[in-house]
Amino acid sequence: MGRAFEYRKATKLKRWGNMARVFTKLGKAIEMAVKDSGPDPSSNTRLRVLIQNAKSENMPKENIERAIKRAISKDTADYKEMVYEGYGPYGIAMVVETATDNTTRTVANVRSYFNKAGGSLGTSGSVSFMFDHKCVFKFKAPDELDLEELELELIDFGVDELFADEDGSIQIYGTFESYGAIQKFLEDRGLEIVSGQFVRLPTDTKEVTPEQRESVNKLIEKLEEDDDVTNVFTNMKEEEEE
Repeated sequence: MGRAFEYRKATKLKRWGNMARVFTKLGKAIEMAVKDSGPDPSSNTRLRVLIQNAKSENMPKENIERAIKRAISKDTADYKEMVYEGYGPYGIAMVVETATDNTTRTVANVRSYFNKAGGSLGTSGSVSFMFDHKCVFKFKAPDELDLEELELELIDFGVDELFADEDGSIQIYGTFESYGAIQKFLEDRGLEIVSGQFVRLPTDTKEVTPEQRESVNKLIEKLEEDDDVTNVFTNMKEEEEE
C-alpha cells in the first residue's frame, strides 16, 4: 500500500481539533483562494475544492458565504502562507504550515511552543527535505467505476497511490505540482470530489517510546490550538493499531 496509505490510516488526513478551529482554518483558506483567483467557484478551481472540503466538514453554508464576502471586502486582513521547520522533542522533525496576517506574532508563538517543549525552530529547508509534498483527493466512486483502469489513466497525471476507503470513497495521492491536473481530470470524468488538500509525507520515520510520543503529541496539540497554524507534519512513526 505504501507510505501514503499508512499516513492516511493513521491521521485520517488531518488532526485539526474541535469544529470551531476547523471552520476558522477553512475560512482562512477560502479567503486566500478568493483573493488569489476571485469569488466565482466555476472559474476558481481551488475555491471549488475548498468549498467541498468545507461541506465535508459540515461547515454551514452561511459560514462559507461569509468567508467569501470577507475576502472581497477592502477591510479584510491579508493572509500569508508561511512554513516553519524545526525539531521537536527527541529529534522529531516537524513542518508547521500557517496562514497569518501577522508573521511577527506567528513566528514568535511557534518558536515559543518549540522552546517550551524542549525543541528548536530551525531555518527554512532544515527539515523539509525529509518530507515529500503531496496532494490528496477523496472522491465518491460510482458503482461502475473500474479502479484498475482509472489508476492506469491517473499515472500520467502524477498519481502514485490509489485505494478505496472504508466508507466506499476513493483516495488518491499525487505530486504537489499535479493538484490542478488531477482536479481537472476528476471533474472532467464527472467524479464528485469530496475533498482535496496537500500533505507532507516523511521519507523515513523515527521510532519513539510511549513517553516520548506523549511529549511530541503535546507539542503538536499546542501548535494546532493556534489559530494561525493550519497543518503540522512530523516524521514520528505512527502508533501501531492494536
